Amino acid sequence: MNFYKMQGAGNDFVFVEDFDNKIKDECSLAQKLCDRHFGIGADGLVIVRKSEAANAKMVIINADGSRANMCGNAIRCFGKYVYEHKIAEGEKFSVETGDGIKVIEIILEDKKVKYVRVYMGKPSYNGSDIPLNNRENIIESDITVDNKTYNMTTVLLGVPHTIIFENEREYNVVLEGSKIEKLDLFKEGSNVNFVKVIDETHIRVNTWERGAGATLACGTGCSASVVVAKRLGLVNANKEIFVKAPGGELIIEVLGDDVYMKGPAEVVFKGEISI
Repeated sequence: MNFYKMQGAGNDFVFVEDFDNKIKDECSLAQKLCDRHFGIGADGLVIVRKSEAANAKMVIINADGSRANMCGNAIRCFGKYVYEHKIAEGEKFSVETGDGIKVIEIILEDKKVKYVRVYMGKPSYNGSDIPLNNRENIIESDITVDNKTYNMTTVLLGVPHTIIFENEREYNVVLEGSKIEKLDLFKEGSNVNFVKVIDETHIRVNTWERGAGATLACGTGCSASVVVAKRLGLVNANKEIFVKAPGGELIIEVLGDDVYMKGPAEVVFKGEISI
């Protein structure tokens, strides 16, 4: 099987093509290929398929074999892959995802891909969308976990994200994020983002991803963090927001209810593996 290893702000993925739909056990394949000791090593597997509704279809499986409807860093890498492999024509095209159709814009510099800009959709705070157990929403709610109280806001932006702003202390992403992810509040778990506001146009985000653990960056998480920060008046509502993650920087823009993400995408290496 031929593959490409790609990364967006340090969030890494194995890409394989499956235009004939020959891959049957996607979840087991993801666990095998994403294993960092016995496989290629990645946060997730991305399968490139044909689409009847868009220029291409993205299927993403987390490293633990669970499915994800959407991943911001993966779709930027997907956009670069589709553009450079001429699967779609032009610098603007559509991609079918588990979260609906996403529009991709390729930004070139010296005829090479510098950034990929993605329309991320509209956020929802509705408990039935996220989904939550027996709650209409979680907006600036004080939730106690292991005798620690967190002020949380949870939003759906492709996948559920819980946002916690750092005030007097920094948080342990692994220890605390893993516990918050599995709270009974969430029917399907939640990604957890610990956010520090630097100034009106800059924030820092560290994310615990369900299915992948602590990652170097999370595109949907960075986008959701900006959405919530703007809602709470913590950043400038009329400007692009620069989001610093451990693996790099993403640029998020919120226009009305529409969210756009811009950032890098790179090929790490390509190869062939026996499965």
